[in-house]
Amino acid sequence: MVGIALVTAVAVLGEALLFIVLPLYWREFGLTAIWQIGILLSINRFVRLPINPLVGLFYKHFQLRTGVFIALSLAVITTFSYGTIQSFWVLVFMRALWGVAWSLLRLGGFLTVIDVTNDHNRGKFVGLYNGIWGLGGLIGMLAGGFLVDQTSIFFVTTIFAALGLIAIPAVILLVPVSKRTNQTENSPKVKKKWLTPYVSMVFVTGATMGFIVFGLFASTLSPLIEIAYLEHWTVAQFTIGVASLAGILQAIRWGWDPFVAPWIGKQLYSKQRMLKVLLIPLFFGGAMLIFLGIIQSIYILISGLLIFQLLSTIFVTTTDTIATNAAAHLDKVKVMTVHTVVVDIGAALGPFVTFSLLGIIGLSSVYIVAGLILIMLGSTWVLFLKKF
Repeated sequence: MVGIALVTAVAVLGEALLFIVLPLYWREFGLTAIWQIGILLSINRFVRLPINPLVGLFYKHFQLRTGVFIALSLAVITTFSYGTIQSFWVLVFMRALWGVAWSLLRLGGFLTVIDVTNDHNRGKFVGLYNGIWGLGGLIGMLAGGFLVDQTSIFFVTTIFAALGLIAIPAVILLVPVSKRTNQTENSPKVKKKWLTPYVSMVFVTGATMGFIVFGLFASTLSPLIEIAYLEHWTVAQFTIGVASLAGILQAIRWGWDPFVAPWIGKQLYSKQRMLKVLLIPLFFGGAMLIFLGIIQSIYILISGLLIFQLLSTIFVTTTDTIATNAAAHLDKVKVMTVHTVVVDIGAALGPFVTFSLLGIIGLSSVYIVAGLILIMLGSTWVLFLKKF
């Protein structure tokens, strides 16, 4: 599990960088319209919708190591292309390739977590897995955002691609050969109905988490800061641009995840406990999004962003733990495949919907609507728990 998480961390360097710099330097990528930003940040997730079920079948018949090797190789190619290609449609194709890579990495990681954990420690290891691979997001956003402000996009993407190339031999050392098979497919448990109202609510929550955290928030952090960051700060003769500041804030979140996420997961020792903890990011996270949409002070905004990112860590860890726990007692490949699909649907719609609406209602209104969505989902869970 740790091996796959480390390889994933290297693979996501280019993805993390793109979310920081593309909304700011989109013309340097050869784009001609702002809607193209939304397409590039979303297309990899739309591609994963039909790919995820195929990846589930892949891991039933091929070695886990093979899937991870293919994924890291694709990550190297796509990351390098971001700094060398200035054609929108070629970049769309490269983002689609990254979608295939992420499906192989993500589903392989989830199935590994289920295999090596039980009901009592699953939350802890889900948090640890997410925290370790999140280190790639930390480096990609913090180092990447800072270096792009000081050098060039080509320089940073080349470095990140080279790191991925160096990491390919590590796949042999870190990733096991074993196939990720569905150990419960012959169990009587699988024969009962697995798409229950509870599991359906889990999928709705996963889709919402993907939309808000991985889609809307990740793709609009830089533009949100740009609105309030009127006078750039200088530290040791280095100017901290919007990309650098956005990278620092996101990196702080990825930096605490390896410690905070496992601790949060450790608190999720029962189904009832999971659902109670889930209500925290839904209600408080919704209120914080509304707050972020209306404040103008950069200092207050930074504080609010840090609080929301902490709530995001709780949201992601709890949602993934609830999904893996349900999968462990049913058909793990089916449940986790659907979970990754719905998360990808939400994450794909996030940038697409957001950048489509920016010219109509503005970023502040988008954040207010997003906050109301979280609060509505929290209210739905409260009603669901009373009924069931």
